[in-house]
Amino acid sequence: MSEWELIKNHWKENWNRSEHSLHKKQQLHRKHGKRINHIDLIGKKRDTTTNGERSEITYHLYIKLFIEDQDNFYHEEVVEHRIATIENGEIVGDKEISFLPVLKPEKVEAGQHSVRFAYDRRAAVQYAERWWNDANPAYRFFEDNDCTNYISQCLRAGGAPMHGAPNRSKGWWYQQDNWSFSWSVANALRWYLSGSTTGLKGKELDNPEDLLLGDVICYDFQGDGRWDHNTIVVAKDSQNMPLVNAHTNNSRHRYWTYEDSAAWTPNCQYRFFRIGEEDRAND
Repeated sequence: MSEWELIKNHWKENWNRSEHSLHKKQQLHRKHGKRINHIDLIGKKRDTTTNGERSEITYHLYIKLFIEDQDNFYHEEVVEHRIATIENGEIVGDKEISFLPVLKPEKVEAGQHSVRFAYDRRAAVQYAERWWNDANPAYRFFEDNDCTNYISQCLRAGGAPMHGAPNRSKGWWYQQDNWSFSWSVANALRWYLSGSTTGLKGKELDNPEDLLLGDVICYDFQGDGRWDHNTIVVAKDSQNMPLVNAHTNNSRHRYWTYEDSAAWTPNCQYRFFRIGEEDRAND
């Protein structure tokens, strides 16, 4: 049996163990009154390194879940980056590779600018759905940590105005070979959204159910004050809770809390941002 066949058999035999991400997903959905009716798994091998009798295989695992939510049904999709360790023909480890936060300045300067814009939520969500598991060639792709770059692209598709170039520590912007920290770094975007007063800005909300489609959630997985991840709301479930799209571990219609992620800890902190000017037409 090939090493790749070993890994595929390992999925089938171990996905229901407590440490596996699929088991965590089952628990998360059950907790919120949902049921996973069907699971599809597709793996794609990326690289193999061998040292004697020990091999490490990095691969992508595409997971598609068919979820029953009261009287509704929807698909959740996620791509996990994983690494399997094989010794003497047996798998001795198989784990999800967690997020790798990029360390950049704590905050960015929002700056003074007078641009107002009407946020096109539909366009932002359409973009999020089109590119959730792909990379738009019009932008730079950050293979190890693309979450904020993807969210910025969604916001831009919704009409968010750019400003601040070429100062990377100021504003929110993207040019051909350069971009602001707030465009690509989770921690910087979180602080930009709360500091900007016009143009692209975020109004902090207390409750996730108050978010609209196209709004943004920021995550501090460790609860240490450094924000690691961002998602965009693309749908709501039967309890009016957000379902989100994201990059890095590419996800579509994922339950917003991320408790099924290898990066999540009980200390996780969230920030909920309403995007754009207050506009009753969008409410």
